[in-house]
Amino acid sequence: RVCPAPCEGACVAGLIDESVTIKNIEYSIVQKAFEEGWIQPRYIKNRSGKKVVIVGSGPAGLAAADQLNQMGHSVTVLEREDEIGGLLYYGIPNMKLDKRTVDRRINILREEGIEFKVNMNVGVNVDALDLEKEYDAVVLCVGSTIPRSLPVPGADLNGVHMAMDFLTANQKDLAIDVNGRLANRWCDEVISAEGKNVVVIGGGDTGTDCIGTALRHFCKSMVNLELLPKSPDSRNEVENPWPLYPKIYKVDYGHEESMNLFGSDPRAFAVMTTALLDDGEGNVRAIRTTNVERKEDGTLAPVPGTDHEIPADLVLLAMGFVGPETTLIDKFGLEQDASGNIKAQYGDYKTSRKGIFTAGDCRRGQSLVVWAINEGREVADVVNSYLDE
Repeated sequence: RVCPAPCEGACVAGLIDESVTIKNIEYSIVQKAFEEGWIQPRYIKNRSGKKVVIVGSGPAGLAAADQLNQMGHSVTVLEREDEIGGLLYYGIPNMKLDKRTVDRRINILREEGIEFKVNMNVGVNVDALDLEKEYDAVVLCVGSTIPRSLPVPGADLNGVHMAMDFLTANQKDLAIDVNGRLANRWCDEVISAEGKNVVVIGGGDTGTDCIGTALRHFCKSMVNLELLPKSPDSRNEVENPWPLYPKIYKVDYGHEESMNLFGSDPRAFAVMTTALLDDGEGNVRAIRTTNVERKEDGTLAPVPGTDHEIPADLVLLAMGFVGPETTLIDKFGLEQDASGNIKAQYGDYKTSRKGIFTAGDCRRGQSLVVWAINEGREVADVVNSYLDE
């Protein structure tokens, strides 16, 4: 549901015509399966007697839990938030991923015997080292959650927020509201875009989700700044040949909604933010930008005389993530790679500490949901072999 379907770009049908819509086909199949009752809990008859704890309940953690549970091990999943699902639950808006869909799968996993515990912030309110004593193996699937900052003057002004803070607060508010646990309209954490000039810095899925969410808050205007130049309308067969993922201009749901509401694509390409401007009271009032162009060596350089100011009451930074938080890394004394990720080889998944494994974005860096699922399933095989030793 949230995968960008890179497989479709490699479809052989795309060599002569449009690719097969693999994502839509798989979506229809699983929807039909649930409607007909074909997807049911798979109960485990024999248990191994071994216990595994998984820290993090995102796509990698859930995939690993599912596999290890089916292998007969007793699996416990620890989540620091108050709902299971990690990024799936609070990081992706409801219009893109209905949380009832997430809960439906979680409920099946729970019925199959997996134990889920929320509000368990390992390394903060749960002793990390106790996990090694209580369980036979520990799997870290904590994601890549440190956001990339914007190193320009004014980045600390009121009204400047990290994209995930904006999305998470909004999702928590909606969840509380739906469950009837909120007397007033907003919870204290909500960052409202209502009536504001909103600027989203950064593209990708997170930037698009910020656009869609801000539009639903009834923002006054929407601008999306992207550092890279606009992609071509069709695949460059020399630089971007099949079966590589096609790097072409696309319109996602947030862009389309903004076009319908404001009359034009919210995106401005090849634009670099140089400063965030103060209104004199510590609040952001505008963004100063300059255009950039690609030089012969591939780097981007400012274009003289292209300075511009964009009104902004709310600035959302959606520039990706630089790595996992270091709390658990420090507690366990784990080695890190050059990018700050937990060091473990792809396919091996063993950290520098015996009995502790890792998978997903905290190992490979920010990536796609499908990669997280892949690594979650593979780390389960490695842990199973370790427990059989």
